[in-house]
Amino acid sequence: MGATMATRRDLVNALAAVVGKRYVIYRPEDLRVYEYDGTIDKSTPHAVVLPGTAEEVAGCIRVARNFNIPVTPRGAGTGLSGGAVPAERGIVIGTPRMRRILEVDPVNRIAVVEPGVVNIQVSETAAEHGLFYAPDPSSQRACTIGGNVAENAGGPHCLSLGVTTNHVLGVEVVTPDGEVTWLGGRVPDPHGYDLRGLFIGSEGTLGIATKAVVRLMPLPATVTTMLAIFETVEDASRTVSSIIGAGIVPAALEMMDQTTMTAVEAGLACGYPPDAGAVLIVELDGLADVVGTEAKLAREACQANGAREIREANDPKERELLWRGRKGAIGALGQLAPNYYILDGVVPRSQLVETMTKVSAISQKYGLSVANVFHAGDGNLHPCILFDEREPGATARVLEAGAEVMRVCVDAGGALTGEHGVGFEKQQFMSWLYSDTDLENMERVRPAFGNEGRFNPCKMLPTGTGCGEMAHQEQAVRAAGPEAYV
Repeated sequence: MGATMATRRDLVNALAAVVGKRYVIYRPEDLRVYEYDGTIDKSTPHAVVLPGTAEEVAGCIRVARNFNIPVTPRGAGTGLSGGAVPAERGIVIGTPRMRRILEVDPVNRIAVVEPGVVNIQVSETAAEHGLFYAPDPSSQRACTIGGNVAENAGGPHCLSLGVTTNHVLGVEVVTPDGEVTWLGGRVPDPHGYDLRGLFIGSEGTLGIATKAVVRLMPLPATVTTMLAIFETVEDASRTVSSIIGAGIVPAALEMMDQTTMTAVEAGLACGYPPDAGAVLIVELDGLADVVGTEAKLAREACQANGAREIREANDPKERELLWRGRKGAIGALGQLAPNYYILDGVVPRSQLVETMTKVSAISQKYGLSVANVFHAGDGNLHPCILFDEREPGATARVLEAGAEVMRVCVDAGGALTGEHGVGFEKQQFMSWLYSDTDLENMERVRPAFGNEGRFNPCKMLPTGTGCGEMAHQEQAVRAAGPEAYV
């Protein structure tokens, strides 16, 4: 059925035949909820459909193919790179109905879950067996496993344990041509090509995950959490390299600057010092003797780099309070401005001091306030640019500043993303890191999975047509310099 011959009513009726009318959303006022994720870009879909099984997902995909309209997969909508924004409209396939934890196997230390399961619920369910699920994005009380798989999500505790791809053994996938198949399985390192690894982090361009087999880990025997307080971001940044250089890989090593702490204290009152330039949260876990030795070395590294005070959480309640502030930091920025644009770049730890200095210079150049909260241990920066989108020209200025920050990360020998993905937000930056041949080879992967250009279009790779409504990113690329893109 050609798109020019069909109507929205035809589309809605075809989707309703697959999932039932109550699970098809099409009224304009209801679609507004699905036009954006956690970034700036917006685009309204023609319809949203909420399947309850893999077979229904496949049926919805076949409807989209019959109508020749794009498909955009969506989890909880907490993504931060535009990955769930329907850039070419079409239909959004959401997974919130698929939220069962199907199995917890404590002997083999795995769980089988549906994509709509909220991240933290996996650990809460596994805790009765003394186990937990390691990847813990700051949005873990809202984000879902399906979205985590799509974006290869990380989190504060992924420094020593690895990100999503290190903890997902297998995924059931519905491909862009409507086939249901498994990639990987219930055991690590199966023979053959790692199609599981290829799918994780593909940002919804290779299919939709409908089940995942996740790895569970034993809860640590001992946990020590410290808050190191510094006068400057530079002192805190130097400390990060010193801690890692001492042979310690903490469970988490997080930084917040003064702007972020101001917001957190106003909204959450976690006891962060309002006059400090930066703080580090250092968490160590493992056997008691090992943790004791590492904690001593970490304190020495903090003191050697000018820490004015080091606090240690004495009980689980104090530890929870420290982490509540860190994990609620992004949301707390609403105390300071009506809008914020969160970036996601990676630099080598040795470049943290220089990079943070350049980020500060960019914020001054554009007259924009920047709050820094990030995974310092692996150099995964999250500068948050604060602004008011109602101010004429503010959004364009923010995007230009963001492009310059990303250019700084790449020039420092880093990467475009550590955990949020490329999505629509950074697709035009890909040529900073990859040659035309590299990008062409990446593009060739999609048809192998059945994606001929209509499955989450305008994402990851700087190719495709029909993305003109969201083309303001190209202006931001140009602002980053004449060598920004070809």
